[in-house]
Amino acid sequence: MLATAARPLYSQSRGVPKMQAVPEPYDQVSLRRAEKEIARFHFGAGLNRPFVYPVIGPSGRGLTRMGHPGDPYGHSHHNSIWISHSSVNGVDFWADHKADGGRIVTKQVVGLVDEDALCGVITRSEWVAPQGKVLLKEQRETYAYPLPADEWLLVIDLTLEAASVDVVFGKAAFGPIGVRVAKQLSVQFGDGVIRNSAGASGEPAIFRKPAKWTDYSGTIATGVREGLTLFDHPMNPGHPSPFHVRADGWMGAMLSMDRDFVATKKDPLKLRYGVYVHAGAPTDGALEGQWDEFVKGRRNRLPHLAVP
Repeated sequence: MLATAARPLYSQSRGVPKMQAVPEPYDQVSLRRAEKEIARFHFGAGLNRPFVYPVIGPSGRGLTRMGHPGDPYGHSHHNSIWISHSSVNGVDFWADHKADGGRIVTKQVVGLVDEDALCGVITRSEWVAPQGKVLLKEQRETYAYPLPADEWLLVIDLTLEAASVDVVFGKAAFGPIGVRVAKQLSVQFGDGVIRNSAGASGEPAIFRKPAKWTDYSGTIATGVREGLTLFDHPMNPGHPSPFHVRADGWMGAMLSMDRDFVATKKDPLKLRYGVYVHAGAPTDGALEGQWDEFVKGRRNRLPHLAVP
């Protein structure tokens, strides 16, 4: 694992907390609930970007996948749940296999959080353009919050600060967050259903339409239906964000479909996204209630954990 800070941040919970962030070999952190892994954060220096995989549903089955079922090489950048963007000062951080593409390189693990109410990992990374130029300094907080009946909430907080010159997130269809669902949950390869907070369903009705949330649910095993709901937070510029959603099994909240956004050293870009990992196919009202709880902030950073 990469070296932590000289004075690393660790939560001060005594005893055995219900939620734990456990370091693993090869630059990984296992997020665990009652000793069982529910997700894993990958941040190795050889990766094109950090990502969360697997994402375990209430039944104990994985609800995301790596890559497109029909095009694993061309969509190798579909890394379960990931952060990137296809136009950062003109550099594409989204796709793989590009000589002129960028990489998000984790430089430091700031801290690990173990609490009854959440667990997580805090990292610092650099968005590096070709020839090694650093465009952005990133701080990322990746937390898992337990919910009843083995459901849970993943929250990703991002602070993106320009390393030197101002950084423009240009008009783009891809980024900053993507979710590639398991093959069985997709519409094309399974029996999945896509719907959003505006009451629409199906790719044609919700593709690139603004929404507070979009849900992807389907049969993950015989008689077992589960899914993932991607939450866009009101603090995000342009909220409610348009969602790029496909029947082949992926969804993402778009930052800059119609206009640019700028990150500077004095005014970094701050973003927050949530992924609700749920059983069944909750009603729209139930999903709206979960989004409301996400927005209220009770499931965000613990107030006593000040990042150095």
